[in-house]
Amino acid sequence: MAQSIVTTLWQRLIRWGFHLLYNQLAWTYDFVSWTVSLGQWRQWQLAALPFIEGKRVLEIAHGPGHMLVALARAGYDVTGIDLSPTMVRMARRRVRHAQTPVVQSRVQALPFAAETFDSILSTFPTPFIIQSETLAAARRCLRPGGVLVIVPDGSVTGGVLAVFIDWLYILTGQRKSAENSDNVDAFWQSHLLTAGFSSEQHMITLPRSTVTVVVARKIGVESP
Repeated sequence: MAQSIVTTLWQRLIRWGFHLLYNQLAWTYDFVSWTVSLGQWRQWQLAALPFIEGKRVLEIAHGPGHMLVALARAGYDVTGIDLSPTMVRMARRRVRHAQTPVVQSRVQALPFAAETFDSILSTFPTPFIIQSETLAAARRCLRPGGVLVIVPDGSVTGGVLAVFIDWLYILTGQRKSAENSDNVDAFWQSHLLTAGFSSEQHMITLPRSTVTVVVARKIGVESP
């Protein structure tokens, strides 16, 4: 009982910390992401690009908007959506010359017509990404056979500092511990298959790190 209470309090503290990072402390986001990845954060995000399909792309929980810029420069017709008004303002300033639409809304209730997008992207999302409402909304907005591309985590290789950062990811619940690592692929497959997606997990090796990319493809036929 005591352990359950401590776990609940810890989870609430982590959620509060993420809330601050995405809102009142959003101005520190780039510094924090660079620090916890030893400078690899942008490369981890860009690892998703080869898995994007089609022309119309939606990025959910886009944060400061760096990937919106990268997608626009790569020639995609991209739209961004985020719940945080601070992140929306930051992203709009960043993409103003690219004329990229940025919308403030809950991803669990995407304000777009059915089958609008070829691909949906989310990099380093919080646990909202596996909520049934989120996956249902993503599936509705994807064209038949469209893909949901998720970058859930990255890992710096080598050195004591890399071990410490890996421990921080585990502590905040963003990564499974080593003894549970064999179940990570099954974890994603289970949640995504239930929501109507087939999925594959890709481990991308970079010069100083590795990054996970989950590609979930919409399956089945929409009801009339």
